[in-house]
Amino acid sequence: MPSVNAKLERRGDRDGWLVPALIVVAAVTALRLVLLAFNKTDLFVDEAQYWLWGQHLDFGYYSKPPLIGWLLRAVTDLAGSDAPSWVRMPGAVLHGITALVLGALGARIAGRSVAIWSAAIYVTLPFVAVGSVLISTDTVMAPFYALSLLFLHRTGESRRWSDALAAGVTAGLAFMAKYAAIYLIPGLALAALVAPAWRIGWRNMVIAALAFGLVIAPNVVWNLNNGLTTVSHTMDNVGWVREGAALNFGSMVEFVASQFAVFGPVTMVALLIGCAGWGDPDKRGLAMLSVPPLVAVTIEALLDRAYANWAVAAYFAGTVLAVMVLRGIWRWIALLINGLIALSIPLLTVLAPYPDRDGAPLLKRWLGQADLSRQILTLAEAADVPVYTGNRAILADLYYTGQDSGVTVFAPNPKLRADSYYEQMWPLPQDYNGRLLVIANSAPDCGSGPVAPEAQLDATGTWAGKGYAAYLVEARCVRSEN
Repeated sequence: MPSVNAKLERRGDRDGWLVPALIVVAAVTALRLVLLAFNKTDLFVDEAQYWLWGQHLDFGYYSKPPLIGWLLRAVTDLAGSDAPSWVRMPGAVLHGITALVLGALGARIAGRSVAIWSAAIYVTLPFVAVGSVLISTDTVMAPFYALSLLFLHRTGESRRWSDALAAGVTAGLAFMAKYAAIYLIPGLALAALVAPAWRIGWRNMVIAALAFGLVIAPNVVWNLNNGLTTVSHTMDNVGWVREGAALNFGSMVEFVASQFAVFGPVTMVALLIGCAGWGDPDKRGLAMLSVPPLVAVTIEALLDRAYANWAVAAYFAGTVLAVMVLRGIWRWIALLINGLIALSIPLLTVLAPYPDRDGAPLLKRWLGQADLSRQILTLAEAADVPVYTGNRAILADLYYTGQDSGVTVFAPNPKLRADSYYEQMWPLPQDYNGRLLVIANSAPDCGSGPVAPEAQLDATGTWAGKGYAAYLVEARCVRSEN
């Protein structure tokens, strides 16, 4: 165990970290914002959907809580522009704020050096670099999750009700960005068991819980009034809940391996070492705050499948823990490796569509959406008909790229329950009997064999080679197919 003198030395220099940390974070964030202005990729399907949510403000949405929609509406309104760079701009800023908050947490727990390194390491993590060029719910959750950790730690030391209130409010805002913020609850419970610094007392726990409940109440009420739409979609993502579990060791290994890319190889090893070491109560507390997302998502990957970003909630406390484990040259090595990755990601978006791999752009998933939408919208305007498609990605970009076109866009009618936000909000009306421009990768059959295409779409990027074409048909044709 660390000696009393070592603990006092670590905690005795909580000041003097902010200016150097701010210089590093501000420099990285400024560079990201400059490169973002030259980003040549299109909005990804989720980004376009989040922007669309902001055009229809509500207390909840089909697949996620509402905070990201509110944020994007505020930013684009203030900017007076819906350009991709403005939609994505909050990412770099929010991660910069998160880095400084984790610096403050590191200063409280382990002093000036850990504070500066926590900020520097976090702002250069691979998942932070990705979240700074693409807007996501993880990114919007990040500063509020980190702030809740900071206020919880302050509450453990001060026992002030105001700190507990702030912890509950920020935890609620994190939850309003992404339901993964729920990991704060088991994380705090485990941390309080093994580390006195995270014991906030029963009164403060009640205050934090009430504040949390008050903040998330609008979304809870919205879900109750909308058939638990967001909760149902979340259960769809946890596939084994609906369809039964089957052990998938390959999926689990793939997920675990992906975390070394998400969090950085050196920092991930340091985090695992920190979780295995129990001699220091400060490290034990941080480990317990990091474990729930990692364990839960690893089990999910074993029973079904899991995306690489699903355990991001582990890496807020995990960053401070990794920095405490790393010493001397290893901090520089981690910063160098992560920094090279962090620099390469925005540079790739600036160079797009180059480089290519096997004859296709390396970033093809983020290219071609707007180009396809413009072709579809031109055809629809010429024929003076609405557009109809069942492809969620095409729908997302049609609403974004075609926001000022005047073209109406319809999604399929839900069968049992809506399979997307577009089916929920803009299904083909039952009383519409006119023609439609149907976008599909197989010809509709209206009773006399497959319909000839009105036009083959010159697809690029993500749509290249997928065979999408435009077909002019009567609405009854797509209804009969459904």
